[in-house]
Amino acid sequence: MGVRGLEAAVELAPGEAGESSTERGPGDGQPVVILLGWAGCQDKYLAKYSAMYSQKGCTVIRYTAPWRMIFFSETFGIRSLQTPARQLLELLFDHSVENRPVVFHVFSNGGVMLYRYIIEALRTHKPFKNLKVAGTIFDSAPGRRNLRGALRALATVLAATNVLLKYFLLLTFATTAVLLRILLYPLTRFVHESHYDALLRAPSRWPELYLYSQADTIIQASDVKDMAAARQQLGVSVKAVDFSDSAHVSHLRAYPTYYCNLCTTFLSGCAGGSPP
Repeated sequence: MGVRGLEAAVELAPGEAGESSTERGPGDGQPVVILLGWAGCQDKYLAKYSAMYSQKGCTVIRYTAPWRMIFFSETFGIRSLQTPARQLLELLFDHSVENRPVVFHVFSNGGVMLYRYIIEALRTHKPFKNLKVAGTIFDSAPGRRNLRGALRALATVLAATNVLLKYFLLLTFATTAVLLRILLYPLTRFVHESHYDALLRAPSRWPELYLYSQADTIIQASDVKDMAAARQQLGVSVKAVDFSDSAHVSHLRAYPTYYCNLCTTFLSGCAGGSPP
């Protein structure tokens, strides 16, 4: 934990510790999976997802962006998530796994907001342009302009907060979101485009797997389906799976075997990982 100033966890595959990238051929070994947690996610919960990749011999990096950045910096148009996005990619070089295929597993809008800047860094920062991204899994994401769902998510994060502070923060977030991200968005999008719109036109063309549910009260299933359809029209290989009745970021808990099979099959298909 705390690598590069990030509250990130890095689990190296067996035999990787101490090896340099020059001691391995390009693409040797299993993929690297980067898990981007939902707002307020504790590492112990994210670790349950990384277990299925660790069992396949993958190196796994887990990180959840601070909820203040997700709900407030992004809402105010402050690009503070750019820094952890670059630092996460630098971890690949720090641990000499930059030649491995990389798969992202992104949870909710909190993960998507960070992922948006990772895609940007891959395109604009020279050291990252040779990284080999093999695919992305989206769990309960992405969603757009669903203020009610965002307030539910923030209220969950603030559950243990002082009541007065909690409602002050909720009111501040709601007021700012309505003003900047809804009413004035036709103007503010030229300064700070939403994560959803940025993802719609993202230049990435690696395969994408969308895992969502009609029962999700935070991210609307229609938003996920619209994104999947739009990306497919751009020529991206897309698969979307509706879990129907599982709650937000709860598909693994509701359908553990099915969920794991979907993820590991996707991993094997796009990055050459061990089959399930």
